[in-house]
Amino acid sequence: MATKNWTADDIPSQQRKTILITGANSGLGLQAAKVLSSKGARVVMTARNLKSGNEAISMIRKKNADAKLDLMQLDLSDFASIHQFSQEFHHKYKRLDVLINNAGVMFPAKRELTKQKFEVQFGTNHLGHFLLTGLLLDILKTTPNSRIAIQSSGQHKAKMGKPDIHFDDLNFDKGYNKYMAYSQSKLANLLFAYELDRQLKANKINITVVAAHPGYTKTNLIRHTGFFVQAIITNILAQRVEMGTLPILRAATDTSVTGGEYFGPTKMNEMRGYPELVKSSDKSYDRNLAEKLWKVSEQFTQYQYNLNGK
Repeated sequence: MATKNWTADDIPSQQRKTILITGANSGLGLQAAKVLSSKGARVVMTARNLKSGNEAISMIRKKNADAKLDLMQLDLSDFASIHQFSQEFHHKYKRLDVLINNAGVMFPAKRELTKQKFEVQFGTNHLGHFLLTGLLLDILKTTPNSRIAIQSSGQHKAKMGKPDIHFDDLNFDKGYNKYMAYSQSKLANLLFAYELDRQLKANKINITVVAAHPGYTKTNLIRHTGFFVQAIITNILAQRVEMGTLPILRAATDTSVTGGEYFGPTKMNEMRGYPELVKSSDKSYDRNLAEKLWKVSEQFTQYQYNLNGK
């Protein structure tokens, strides 16, 4: 049991650290960029839309004129964009202390596909980050005590989402259910996080992988949840983005973690509260399921991880 509530005040200095946050132009990513830049980190913010990204940077600099911020374009629903981003990042930076895989698509009103024709939630939330992480692994390896923080969701175990990896229909060609598709992508995030942590440890690579979820937080991701959810449930139950960002911030900065942990709120069925260690679903710890997903992800992204020590 936690003896005190963990807050942003518990984040140690991030001076001289380079931190990359996907989807940093709004919501949880923007708040994380705001907090980490205030702690002295150089924050690389990614966004699909550069106009939106520049507006986010201006917002941060109004309160912190000295914030060290860089904006780079990245569309996680397009493998070509991810490869281009990786090339540009390697050209500009020689270290990466923390990679925060935060960007996500949630409950699109209708079935959408990525550039490579994958269901957009699985393709963006999981496959896009799987490829990005692999492409940046070399620079993470050469940065001492580097870390990967992966944003999941309590939806990975929500009954209405029937959470599973639907290998027989990963793209929901046979019938689209936005809740099931989202739950699949968020379960995939955790399976990936735990499997990557296991493989890094097995190969004695000093990169720590930690996962988190924000509880029920009021961000623009809820815009496709319908009027009743937005107007009634969200306004009553959802916590502010400042609270919802704390779990991923703890995953990214807590010096006591060893890898494979999962942080989230613990109040009201993990919908609200300060970040503590929580348990994800039994299925998320299934090694056979994780290994199968890993192989499929390498096939789909046409990218094989280099998990040698060098």
